[in-house]
Amino acid sequence: MSEFPDSASPEPDREPSRTPLPRTRGKALRQRLAELRGPDVPPKALDARALAALAANPGCERRALLDGAGVDKAKLADALGSPSAFGQSQFAFTRGNAFEARVKADGGAELLRLVHETLDPRAEPPAAGVVPDLTAAGPEGRAARTALALREATGSAAWTLLDHPMLALDVAGSPAFLEPDAVVVHPDGGWTVVEIKSFPMLDGSADPAKVGAAARQSAVYVLALERVAALIDPAPEVRHRVLLVCPKDFSNLPTASAVDVRKQRAVTRRQLARLTRVEDIADALPEGTCFAPDRPAPDLTAAVEAVPAAYAPECLAACELAFHCRDRSRGEGAVTALGRSLRAELGGLTTVGDVLAAAHGEAGDPRDPAVAALRRAAALRAEALRPRTVPHQGQEALPEVAPCR
Repeated sequence: MSEFPDSASPEPDREPSRTPLPRTRGKALRQRLAELRGPDVPPKALDARALAALAANPGCERRALLDGAGVDKAKLADALGSPSAFGQSQFAFTRGNAFEARVKADGGAELLRLVHETLDPRAEPPAAGVVPDLTAAGPEGRAARTALALREATGSAAWTLLDHPMLALDVAGSPAFLEPDAVVVHPDGGWTVVEIKSFPMLDGSADPAKVGAAARQSAVYVLALERVAALIDPAPEVRHRVLLVCPKDFSNLPTASAVDVRKQRAVTRRQLARLTRVEDIADALPEGTCFAPDRPAPDLTAAVEAVPAAYAPECLAACELAFHCRDRSRGEGAVTALGRSLRAELGGLTTVGDVLAAAHGEAGDPRDPAVAALRRAAALRAEALRPRTVPHQGQEALPEVAPCR
């Protein structure tokens, strides 16, 4: 007799069940995401920029699924025939590294001075900060070494600068390793994220779009630091005001500004919680959906189009699939291709055809404020383009002006 009769063969007096098992419910999330990515395709690790971009467009299920599955969106865009121009130029990369090295020179004396002056003026001025060695083998080792250095610095009551620490954040069941520019530990034990950017700060202010992107990126680091702080008793304070360091005016001298990232942190936390449920998005996909870049272009296009997207012009600066999504959005006549603010103003009018029909009085409820505004704008345009009337008898006509040659 078999030692395991229940698992060796079905019972003799009953036919085996032919009802298919659910496709994904019985599978682990990591296995399901590997199937979507491709059997031999390694996952692309998420970084803070990618997580920040997710927080900037939380309604895009396409990006949430692809990033959660670790799909390389740049290779996917190339395979779809819409290569991405997203990325940082080599010149900007070199300039940023040179500016960061200047800020952190002399043991980070200038950086610690900016932190003290901007965020903690009541503390003792940093005479000589401590810069611990964070080298270790692999990202897991560096993350563990960073956690130990943070714990030791919290109880030292001295200014401590952690240069390029390694933090870990759980994303869709897998660890994402993040590397902020710096983390400063204050004498009172509080932790501050420092983000160093090479765009200028003119007269104390910088480009709002670039500052917003830096704030979303810093919020990811704050969330990762909070995970580390939760393991310490008592837990140190992870400050919600981060330090943004930029060149002053048109020079290479550093200046700093405090940025409150509580709103960005809350949005990012919600988006990460949504990423842990990407299996629910995957359940709605057709059987055999796969995003491996070596698949035929028609199959890849069908796979990508099976996941709803929320394209907006801002995606061009944040997502590798932006050109593909823009072409599809324009082809469908979606008003989101013209910007989120316009989309919000138009209410239930979701396509350009609906907008034009409402403006010309062919469709739409006249009590709808958006429809009423469109019809008023159409009337004003028609009035402005109306041909000039012939002058009455006795009224002198304006002389014609000869065209320039």
